[in-house]
Amino acid sequence: MKQIVTTVLFFLVIMGFSQIPQKYFVAFTDKNGTPYSINNPQAFLTQRAIDRRAAQGIAVVEEDLPVNPAYVNAVAATGVQVFTVSKWFNGVTIRVVDTAVLASIRALPYVQNILRVSSYNSKKSTVGDWKFRQEEGLNASGGKNGSKSPNTPTSYDYGPSYNQIHMLNGDVLHNLGYRGQGKVIAVLDAGFLDADNNATFDSLRAFSQILGTRDFVNPGGNVYLEHYHGAAVLSTMGGNTPGELIGTAPKASYWLIRTEDANTENIVEEYNWVVGAEMADSVGADIINSSLGYTLFDNDWMDHSFADMNGHTTPSARGANIAASKGMALSISAGNEGGSAWITISAPSDALDALSIGAVDEFGNYASFSSAGTVNGGFVKPNIATQGMNCYVGYPGGSFGYGSGTSFASPINAGMMACLWQAKPNFNQSVLRMVIQQSASQFTHPDSLLGYGIPDYSYALLLTSAGTRGKSSCMAYPNPFTDAFKISFDGNTTGTAEITLFSLTGDIVLRTNRLVNTEAGDSITINDLVNLAPGMYIIRITSGNNTEYLHLVKVAK
Repeated sequence: MKQIVTTVLFFLVIMGFSQIPQKYFVAFTDKNGTPYSINNPQAFLTQRAIDRRAAQGIAVVEEDLPVNPAYVNAVAATGVQVFTVSKWFNGVTIRVVDTAVLASIRALPYVQNILRVSSYNSKKSTVGDWKFRQEEGLNASGGKNGSKSPNTPTSYDYGPSYNQIHMLNGDVLHNLGYRGQGKVIAVLDAGFLDADNNATFDSLRAFSQILGTRDFVNPGGNVYLEHYHGAAVLSTMGGNTPGELIGTAPKASYWLIRTEDANTENIVEEYNWVVGAEMADSVGADIINSSLGYTLFDNDWMDHSFADMNGHTTPSARGANIAASKGMALSISAGNEGGSAWITISAPSDALDALSIGAVDEFGNYASFSSAGTVNGGFVKPNIATQGMNCYVGYPGGSFGYGSGTSFASPINAGMMACLWQAKPNFNQSVLRMVIQQSASQFTHPDSLLGYGIPDYSYALLLTSAGTRGKSSCMAYPNPFTDAFKISFDGNTTGTAEITLFSLTGDIVLRTNRLVNTEAGDSITINDLVNLAPGMYIIRITSGNNTEYLHLVKVAK
C-alpha cells in the first residue's frame, strides 16, 4: 500500500510539474518556402538598416530573412504561446503549460530541436535580483566627484557629470559639435521606469529622440512601468540637464528595448537579448548598449562555465557577433564580478566583435568590483575601461545621484562611440572599435583588468586624417610644423574657406576666413602661430558644403 501511495504521489508531482508554465526554444531546420527574399529587403528591414549595410559593404543574406511564418503558425496551432521569434537563430521561444504538447511540436518535419530555456522554479529569483541589488550596494558606498569642474570653457555645463566625460576627453568632441546627432543607439535593458515623464529626459522627448520601445519579456508590455535600471543607464548617454547631468550623446536618438526580467535569471533572457539585437538591426540602429550580463542562473543546469566565456559559445555572445556582422557597434558591460567567486567577465561582453567595458574610479584606477578578463594572444577582455565608480546618474522622479557598476561604464562609452562615429561616418564598425582601442591608455600593454585601458576620444579622432565625407580633399603641411603651415586643396575649390584650429581640450585657438581658388594654384598659409604652445591640434576646414578635420602637431624650434 505504501508503494502505491508513493507512486501516486510521484505521478501527481510529475503531472504538477507538467502544468507549470515553462519556456522552450524551438529551432527550425531551414527557411524554405518563406515569402521573403533577400532581393526585397525593404519587406523586413527599414531603409536605414539597408543604408547602414550598404555604407559598410555588407550584403543582405539568408540569415536576415524572417522565420517562415508557416512554421511559426504550425507551432502556435499546437496550443502553445509563441513568445518571441528569432530570425538569426531561426526559431521561436514558446510558453508551454502542458509539456505533453512538445511531442507534437517535435513531430513537425521542419523542427530541428527543442531546448528548455526556463526553469521549473517559480519562486522569485535570487540570482537575477542580486545583479541589480549588487549595483545598489555599490551606489550606496559611492563617494562624490561633483567638485570636479572643467579648467577650460566647454559647450555644456556638465555639473557633477563632468568627470565621467572629461576622463575620455569626450568634452572635446562635444565642443567640436559632435554630440551624437544622426546616430541611433539601441538600449537593451531590464526596463525604463518613469523615462516617459522623468524631467531628466525632457530634451529627448522634446526633440523626438526616443524613437520607440519594445518589451520582449512581456510582449505588448510597457517598458516605462518596469525596472528603473535601463532609465539610469539611458541618463548617462541621453541626459541633458545643464548644471546637473549631461550624457555622452545628448543629441543621439534611442530605441528602448526590454530583454531582461529583473525578477528571474533564466537563459531565456539571452534569447530575448538576441531578439532585441535583431530588432535593433532591423530599425537601423548604429550602436547597441547592453548593461546586462549572464553567468549563473536560478537553476544550475543552465549555468555557464568559465570556459564558455570564449567569445562565441553562449547564446548572447553568438547573437552579439551576428549583430556586429550587420554593421552595428556594440558596447557591453563586462560585469561586476570582480569581488565574487565568479570573478571573470559575463556574456555577451566576451563576444569577439563587441567592446567589453570594464570600470575605473573617478581617478582612473581599477574599480575592484569590475570583472576581470583575459589577455590571450589577440583575445583581450575587457577591451577598454571607463568610469564606473561614482558615476553621476539620473533616477526615477527626476532625482540625481551617484551610481557604481560597469552598467554605467558601458553607456558612458557607447555615447562617445556615437559622437566619434558621427565625426567619422566613413568608418565601419570594425574600424571604429580598432581606433577606440588604439587610443586607449595601455594599448601597447593590455591587461586582464582594464584591457587596453581608458580610451581618449580626442586622440581617436586624430588617429586618421580622413575627412567627414569620403576621401580628404585637402592637406595641411608641414606636419609637424613650427610657426606656420599651409593648406592645399584638391579639385575645383573656389570661394571662402573657414579655418578653425582647436586644442585637444576643445578651445578655439584660431579662426580665420580665407579666399581660395585652386584653379589659380592657391594654397592657404597660416603663419600667425608663433605664440602657440607646442602640442597636438585639430584643424577644421569648411569650404562650401564640405568639412574636413585634420590633425596637426606643433613642435618647438
